[in-house]
Amino acid sequence: MHQTTQLVMTLKYVLRSKGLTYSDVAAALELSEASVKRIFADESFSLKRLDQICQFLEMSIYELARLSAHQDQHPVTTLTVEQETALANEPRLLLCFYLLINGWTPSRIKKRLGMSATQTTGAITKLDRLKLIEHYSRNRIRLLTARTIAWRKAGPVRRLYEEQVKDEFLDADFETADGLLRFESAELSHSSMKIISRKIDKLVKEFDDLVELDMALPPEKKKSVGLLLAFRPWVFSLVTG
Repeated sequence: MHQTTQLVMTLKYVLRSKGLTYSDVAAALELSEASVKRIFADESFSLKRLDQICQFLEMSIYELARLSAHQDQHPVTTLTVEQETALANEPRLLLCFYLLINGWTPSRIKKRLGMSATQTTGAITKLDRLKLIEHYSRNRIRLLTARTIAWRKAGPVRRLYEEQVKDEFLDADFETADGLLRFESAELSHSSMKIISRKIDKLVKEFDDLVELDMALPPEKKKSVGLLLAFRPWVFSLVTG
């Protein structure tokens, strides 16, 4: 796919995710809606116009390009057993790593976890030694992994935390304004099951896209959320018993 086309598709995606329309863009840029539609259709963006639209969407051109590349590949990293073991053995180190791959800076991590400067530097140094990040002067960080980590099925992290995560996540009231829980069971053909699986994969991709889109926002403008998806052949024990 041509890079310009990919950028335009990503712009359209950002507009949809924010609930905005061409009319909203036109009003912000003081153009007619027809002009905005023509710019998107012809993919005739000047750098100045692209920058104006990105500012309206509260993102930079760099962030747009990064999201566009992310949509195209969705990288996943699998850590070594040694890396996972080190993280599993130190919960605070695991939490620091989790926050870093979700866009937090060391200073914000220090404040969020109530750590001293020495403790924060120590954690960052350990992550650097584990080759999970590269630590530069002035606390600048470069991630050496993707944001999405494929934890080993029988690895140290999942053995230690998987059941705890499931129990804590499901032991809650999902009837709040930001909560949602649905459970459906029925009989489906094999082809229909494949369709559902593809739709779940698409939803996960959209979830990751939104995470990437919101990465640059400050923590106070975001809320930690969990998305649990499960789908398998299953018969309720009440029926089989």
